[in-house]
Amino acid sequence: MFSLILNVVGSLFHFYVAARLRRVEPLRRRVGARAWWVGVIVLWVLYLAGVRIGDEELDWRWWPGQFAMMWLGITFLMTMCLLLADLLTGFGWWVRRRVASTALGIAAVGGVLLCAFAIFQAARAPVVSTHEVVLEALPAELDGTVLVAMTDLHLGAQRGARWMAGRVEQVNALSPDVVVMVGDQVEGRPTGEDRLPAALGGIRAPLGTWAVTGNHDFHGDLAATLAEFEAGGVRWLRDGSVELAPGLVLSGIDDIGRWMRQGGDYAAGLGEVLDRRPPGASILLSHTPAPGLVERAAEKGVDLMLAGHTHGGQIWPFGHLVARQFPPVVGEHQVGGMTLLISHGAGSWGPRMRLWHPGEIHRMVLRSPG
Repeated sequence: MFSLILNVVGSLFHFYVAARLRRVEPLRRRVGARAWWVGVIVLWVLYLAGVRIGDEELDWRWWPGQFAMMWLGITFLMTMCLLLADLLTGFGWWVRRRVASTALGIAAVGGVLLCAFAIFQAARAPVVSTHEVVLEALPAELDGTVLVAMTDLHLGAQRGARWMAGRVEQVNALSPDVVVMVGDQVEGRPTGEDRLPAALGGIRAPLGTWAVTGNHDFHGDLAATLAEFEAGGVRWLRDGSVELAPGLVLSGIDDIGRWMRQGGDYAAGLGEVLDRRPPGASILLSHTPAPGLVERAAEKGVDLMLAGHTHGGQIWPFGHLVARQFPPVVGEHQVGGMTLLISHGAGSWGPRMRLWHPGEIHRMVLRSPG
């Protein structure tokens, strides 16, 4: 069903962009109609083939799969720009043909620049976002503890061990006491890279590196994904808690996405996890910041909740759609006495594009009260 939706939506974007660009006079003069439409059909067939093959494969199928996802993102942004020009000119009915053509040409140039910027934002290294968070029960001797969080790495087809090694360098430069990975470590299946455990093992954090699962981690061989991260020294919190230091507790839950799709009480298990935790300042890792779950965590006395999943919408204006299901889409929020921090994510999903914000890594300095 998902592939069918991509086929239909992507085809609509593709042919709309092709038809509107055909009305730009410089292109019409330089490219004959037959050559133009043959090229359009060839690109369309390549797009359909890429959707069919998928964008998660790690062999030769990577190329058509990645092309399909990128082409979908490019034609979407181009459609937005060209549609704006069409609306302003009444699709060429309200103004002279030359004026409409010029407007479409300007929109096309703007669309190309917008696509280039979105690709740059996704390809660049994640930015570091710094926060100071007061935890009411944090002992004074742990004041200044540094926690670094990454989420939505989506390692696999788009990013591998080499990219992860760069993120490890970024993390180590932040002098963390503890590092957490908040779900969607892989794109949907284990990376299978021998170099990944070595890259992960380079993280220097005296209180350890901890992770929880995300929805994409369940799409492939979960056991193999868990194992390859464990080989790099990453410890998983699967509906459990650990005392990082006397008075500082880290809890983590498995991703709740499958329970949300089934319409059950996806927050039911959270109470059991938190009821079993040791006493102290409480940090919760949950990949999905679902309504109900967030409020339940605040009611249970969690001081800091870290989440991802939304990507901040990744490509504008999808953030507005994401907000309908996850009202706090991204950023720092106060829910009762709890701080909720939702990340844009360090990687990306689907088209390797981000508009407007780049990926991010969070550095949090934990403070005791007073």
